[in-house]
Amino acid sequence: MKRLVLIDGSSYLYRAFHALPPLTNEHGEPTGALFGVVNMLRSTLAERPDYVAYVVDASGPTFREALDAQYKANRPPMPDDLRAQVQPMCEIVSALGIDILRVPGVEADDVIGTLALQAADAGIDVTISTGDKDFAQLVRDPTPEGCGIALVNTMTGSRMDCIARVVDKFGVRPDQIVDYLALVGDSVDNIPGVDKCGPKTAAKWLAEHGTLDGVIANADGIKGKIGENLRAVLERLPLNRELATIRTDVELERGPTELVLRERDADALRTLYARYGFKQALRELDGGAADTLESVRNTAAGYARTGPAVEAVDPALAAPGEYECVLTREQLEVWIAKLQAADAFAFDTETDALDALRANLVGLSLCVEPGQACYIPLAHDYPGAPAQLDRADVLDALRPLLEDAGKRKVGQHGKYDLHVLRRHGVDVRGYADDTMLESFVLNATATRHDMDSLAKRYLGYETVKFTDVAGKGAKQISFSQVALDDATRYAAEDADVTLRLHRVLAKKLKAEPALERVYREIEVPLVPVLERIEANGVRVDADELRRQSNDLGRRMLELQQRATELAGRTFNLDSPKQVCALLYDELQLPTLVKTPTGQPSANEEALEAIADRHELPRVILDYRGLAKLRSTYTDKLPEMINPDTGRVHTSYHQAGAATGRLASSDPNLQNIPIRTEDGRRIRTAFVAPHGRKIVACDYSQIELRIMAHLSEDPALLRAFTSGLDVHTATAAEVFGKSVDQVESGERRAAKAINFGLMYGMSAHGLAARLGINRGEAQDYIALYFARYPGVRDYMERTRQQAREQGYVETVFGRRLYLENIQARSQGLRAGAERAAINAPMQGTAADIIKRAMVAVDAWLADHAQRALMILQVHDELVFEVDEAFVPTVIDAVTSRMAGAAELQVPLEVESGVGANWDEAH
Repeated sequence: MKRLVLIDGSSYLYRAFHALPPLTNEHGEPTGALFGVVNMLRSTLAERPDYVAYVVDASGPTFREALDAQYKANRPPMPDDLRAQVQPMCEIVSALGIDILRVPGVEADDVIGTLALQAADAGIDVTISTGDKDFAQLVRDPTPEGCGIALVNTMTGSRMDCIARVVDKFGVRPDQIVDYLALVGDSVDNIPGVDKCGPKTAAKWLAEHGTLDGVIANADGIKGKIGENLRAVLERLPLNRELATIRTDVELERGPTELVLRERDADALRTLYARYGFKQALRELDGGAADTLESVRNTAAGYARTGPAVEAVDPALAAPGEYECVLTREQLEVWIAKLQAADAFAFDTETDALDALRANLVGLSLCVEPGQACYIPLAHDYPGAPAQLDRADVLDALRPLLEDAGKRKVGQHGKYDLHVLRRHGVDVRGYADDTMLESFVLNATATRHDMDSLAKRYLGYETVKFTDVAGKGAKQISFSQVALDDATRYAAEDADVTLRLHRVLAKKLKAEPALERVYREIEVPLVPVLERIEANGVRVDADELRRQSNDLGRRMLELQQRATELAGRTFNLDSPKQVCALLYDELQLPTLVKTPTGQPSANEEALEAIADRHELPRVILDYRGLAKLRSTYTDKLPEMINPDTGRVHTSYHQAGAATGRLASSDPNLQNIPIRTEDGRRIRTAFVAPHGRKIVACDYSQIELRIMAHLSEDPALLRAFTSGLDVHTATAAEVFGKSVDQVESGERRAAKAINFGLMYGMSAHGLAARLGINRGEAQDYIALYFARYPGVRDYMERTRQQAREQGYVETVFGRRLYLENIQARSQGLRAGAERAAINAPMQGTAADIIKRAMVAVDAWLADHAQRALMILQVHDELVFEVDEAFVPTVIDAVTSRMAGAAELQVPLEVESGVGANWDEAH
């Protein structure tokens, strides 16, 4: 089937201009928008359409301005930097062999709409390349009478290729989109809709009444303020509909079949690409692999991006592999010989569950060279499955290799596989490389770090997905039920792609020695440490949690009753809609916080903002706080106790936060609230068994100490090296007092300043935190910087480094990329600058505790029967220890934690002991 691609050129030019940094070439000419559009075009042409057109608006008025003089009247003139890129854009489009279409008197939308319908009716499949929601009115499914019309947003990769997807996104069918737009309005085109009528309301009305005419006919029956707003604009709505309707009957000189892609002018492209600095496009002209827009955005000036970008690819690493299903002992022996001869090999496990501590091993895949991999099925049990090797025999045969510390193993998120193999009696040693961590250390935010995303980015390789072989949703089958041919193709590819990725990523790390040290000395050694901590787990007192749940439930009921009294009626405290109606419509409390769509908000910030105006918002906040504790912890934790171990086993994530901080899930133990008595009470349920104690060791003010080290401010260094309480010392400096004269309120203010400035707190934020006016807060900040000028200088140096390099670094060399540091939006740029100041401190703290965990784990190896490391939470390590061994553990752990980094100020570690986690504080 022939295919036509219609490119909404005007839309993409503006979107690329605002999405990309303000780039320039060596001559100072702006190139940002041009860069984006060119790479979207290259992506489009890589799909080899039969017909293609680049459609742009013609100059001069259109029929819509004749209908409404205010149409688009609020649009500012085109920025000069963008205007300068229009002509070179047209030259490149033309050199690519793409026809540029402009029709006076109508917009590009109408030209696209007309060509789309003509082509679809002629049996040509149509794709409209745009990010404009208005085109959803054209989407249609293929029928016997004509082909389909699909929308693709080349900037994001999203597709809207059937009526069902339009309904999913907008809540209305394509034939209702124009009516929907008439009701909602369009601020960009200056089309005023119904005041306060958002997408959900418009979709609801059209679901009830079918069309705009139906809504207008039934306007008198729509109640409330929104009904009044609708009736106020009834005469305007038909004009809105006409303005929003894309014409499909424009008289055109050329039809779809005349838009054949011409031969590109390589010489002209080479000249243009060289002038504007498009190096990857130049390489493509000479036969290299193409980047996508995401890659361009990632590499432009070194800015980090998310998404599966594609880099230049070694064709050998993108070629299909040859995979063997190992069913006989002879085959297994051949592979064992290959593994013995190899310097390193990649491995991966297939299981019947996601929980590594309860999953059964279904099969094992191995790879020794890119393109050469095998799958050893061990427990496929579908009807008619071939006979497979005995699992215990296979593991016994592979154990010498897997447990050989001198044989290097490579994995992708290998901690899961280590768990699975340990559960089946194999203690893997020599785990040397992990592609997830290689990618994460190279650039934590450039892409997701799952294997599928990495394969696409670094290999240009589309992997077989789990859902391809096991199905989706309710019909998904266990991997043990997957046919061996499909299982081999999927599982062996996992090991193969892992090794291929390692070959690529290892070279990239080697080119960045500081990053390679972070990877080798911090991240990789931590993998088996985390695996052991997770396997150790922590004992949880389910009875205590049930008692807490009952108490929370009783107090929630009391709060519900109090809320009913205050409201004068019953309502659902968990319903934002009902809470908003009560607070803002009935009680007429001010709307101080709104949702992104402009509606009154009932979130925590909104309720806090009005809590001093009426008692009810505070009651709702208290109720929600208790409900969250109950649902997240006291009710849920007992259900998460592993029946085999009697313990709760969290999962730690190394490739989570860009700063390098560990995250945890199932359960998330990092977020247990400790500022409230109820939150701290939850920790009493984390207990030690009989004869043992919980020991908690926590870094004291570690990020402030890192700030002193980085800023080298003499007064701040002196406060720490002399052993003073830093908040008291700061108060003494700021308020001009001696340390022994500082009052508690002054120390509290100094503490707020110390921590607030690290997180970019403004005078407004400090005023809110301390309950003082903004001017007084500004005076505090000015005094602070006057006393600690080194901190101010550090902040300015860091902002400048971030602007110049696009990233900042931790003490150990971890890079933290800042996407918005050059953003045009002042808000986005300010947020990136705050992150630039804070990230080196958070990232260094994360690096330090990881180094400490590795050192402590090495010491614990000889004392595994007497002490276990069971938790890591923020700056704290938690242990379960024989009572008689507690003093030894505290001495060994605190000394290793304190020695995890050499800073200009000492690292201090506080420790506590108790029968439960809370007592250990």
